[in-house]
Amino acid sequence: MNDYLELRNAEGMPKLVDATMSLGFLLNAKSGVRNCAIALTEAATPEVRIFLENQLNDAINMHEEISNLMIRKGWFHPVNLEKQFQMDIESSTTASQIASMDLFPGDTSRSGMFATLDK
Repeated sequence: MNDYLELRNAEGMPKLVDATMSLGFLLNAKSGVRNCAIALTEAATPEVRIFLENQLNDAINMHEEISNLMIRKGWFHPVNLEKQFQMDIESSTTASQIASMDLFPGDTSRSGMFATLDK
């Protein structure tokens, strides 16, 4: 990655953002499944157990929908570990490159990049 202000370096960024956001959503859904299951084991009354069981089923269904979306879009490969590993390596490399970028460069004198206030 070179200059992040250059449009040519933003190519593929929307797909990367979509994949990253969906992965975050998937991980949060997984946490929801886990938390519902734990709460279900702690429930004392039948009414609460029924409610939590329904919540658990909904959380499992949500996790499945997100997983299927990611598989369909090619963002997740749960049965092809080699391909998933390669994607993870590429993602971590990109994250490292973004982390090393000078996000607040000293020279911000690019004319025409942003609207300027009238003086």
